[in-house]
Amino acid sequence: MPGTRRQRRKTIFLLIVAALAVGIGVLGYTTHLLRRSELQTIDARFSIRGKQAPPANVVLVAIDPATLAELRNRHMSSEPPLPRGYDATVIDHLRLAGASVIAVDLEFTHPVANEQGTEDLFEAVGRARGKAVLGTVEVAKGGRTEIFGGHLQETGARAAEARLPEDSDGSIRRFEYSYNDLHSFAVVAAEAATGRPIPASRFEHGALPIDYVGPSETIRSIPYYKVLLGQFSPSAVRGKIVIVGATAPILQDIHPTATSGGMPGPEILANAISTLLRGVPLRNAPGWLNIVAILLLGMMVPLGSLRLRQWRSLLEALALAIVFTIAVQVAFENGLIVTFVYPLLALALATMGTLAVLYVVETIERARVHDLFARFVPADVVDQVVASAGGDLRLGAVERDCTVLFSDLRGFTSFSEKLPATQVIEVVNCYLNEMTEAILGAGGTLISYMGDGIMAVFGAPLEQPDHADRALAAATEMIGPRLDAFNAWIAQHGHDHKFVMGVGINSGPVMAGNIGSEQRVEYTALGDTTNTASRLEGMTKGSGHMLFVADTTRERMKSPPDDLVLVGELEVRGRVAPVPVWTIAGPGERDDPS
Repeated sequence: MPGTRRQRRKTIFLLIVAALAVGIGVLGYTTHLLRRSELQTIDARFSIRGKQAPPANVVLVAIDPATLAELRNRHMSSEPPLPRGYDATVIDHLRLAGASVIAVDLEFTHPVANEQGTEDLFEAVGRARGKAVLGTVEVAKGGRTEIFGGHLQETGARAAEARLPEDSDGSIRRFEYSYNDLHSFAVVAAEAATGRPIPASRFEHGALPIDYVGPSETIRSIPYYKVLLGQFSPSAVRGKIVIVGATAPILQDIHPTATSGGMPGPEILANAISTLLRGVPLRNAPGWLNIVAILLLGMMVPLGSLRLRQWRSLLEALALAIVFTIAVQVAFENGLIVTFVYPLLALALATMGTLAVLYVVETIERARVHDLFARFVPADVVDQVVASAGGDLRLGAVERDCTVLFSDLRGFTSFSEKLPATQVIEVVNCYLNEMTEAILGAGGTLISYMGDGIMAVFGAPLEQPDHADRALAAATEMIGPRLDAFNAWIAQHGHDHKFVMGVGINSGPVMAGNIGSEQRVEYTALGDTTNTASRLEGMTKGSGHMLFVADTTRERMKSPPDDLVLVGELEVRGRVAPVPVWTIAGPGERDDPS
């Protein structure tokens, strides 16, 4: 129960588990301990979201396998790199077709043998009048490049850095704002298309996630050779950003991405450009939100386990994992990348720690209850008692219909005054041993020893439909063969004394359960039924009978014995009406010398 020392210890341990789970989760998040796993979950989120509609304002002009084959069939140069004169023709055709921006992802920083082709390309870029963007991966500090020998500015075109930054697992999931002060390919192309500068403040830590619209070949594409030969519809490029680049695998510009095991570099750049043009629809969640997710998942199971059972805690953890996974996917599809691995790490640690704490606490409590009941419940019943307790190992009070038995050894006080203490204890132990075996043998629960007195209950903590029969059987054995055996032992040890007993039995409702403090707990049965049984035992003194059985017990017997005889209706203290009282003919009628 809340407020008990056991509950406080459990609470402290669960709070420690929550703190450790959250601490490890936050530490892992801040140090990127499981970055690769986290990145792979982003790929899974793209996969679940599925293929999106390709952007209408971005198109590829691809140097693809079909282009290389067609040029070869036409006996044109098809060995990479293609002649720059081809590139000049392609740029002119795109310009005349009304392309909004012509972004070329080909390297023009090194001189080639055909100077005429380079001059043609230089002039074609100049004719584009600022619509052209030329990418390069060779960027010196200050944003300087060697495109056209460093004379690109004379054409009015813009240079852009075309690097593709890789994550730790080699995949490309983001693009940068700039490198060495030169704006990235996507930024320059988007600025050229919109006529507005893109501020660096839009880029968190200098980079943004690429919102891929799908796997490779999702972006609309036109083979390079068709543009080169003028065999394409101008409407396919009019008013659009056109990226010219190599997509054929032989040209070795294929990279793993979040949505594809291999995507051409120009298509990756097209996705990055589309991301900017769509207003950056996918962003990383702020750090505080990720920390909150770790806190919640790291704390909910331990705190929830203060009121839930062990396996329910596991179900709670599974439910939290499912709900969180769905929430993360919903957030992703609404443009927010929430960290996934670290909150689940905190949840997993919290769940394992919680289960360990609950298991240890429950094991300790079960052992305590086992030890408690092993003293006064038959050995073969102890495990049933612990199992029946379920999650409530304290065995709180429950109302049960039971039979309560009280017994007392007559004349023991005067007998013990003549003996040394060691012999008195020896005699008491012999007597209690005999009577305890009779009670436990009948399936009773030994509640307590009160000197030479005994209290027992039948029908608790385990229900016994025949508890009245069991109690009478125990009482009959106690005042019969067990008492005889005890008196025989007394005689063997040289004592000239013959004991008689008093036993009272009553049946009815009792409140049975553990009582006491954290240091000492006892199982007992309380109520008027118990009080009446105790008083019946006391009334046997001087009555000429050793056993009084209340009528309530006789009424509950499944098989009343033939030698059960009515003593009469007796006045019992605390009862308004006289109580019909019965006894067993024979041993129950022995003389009481007291």
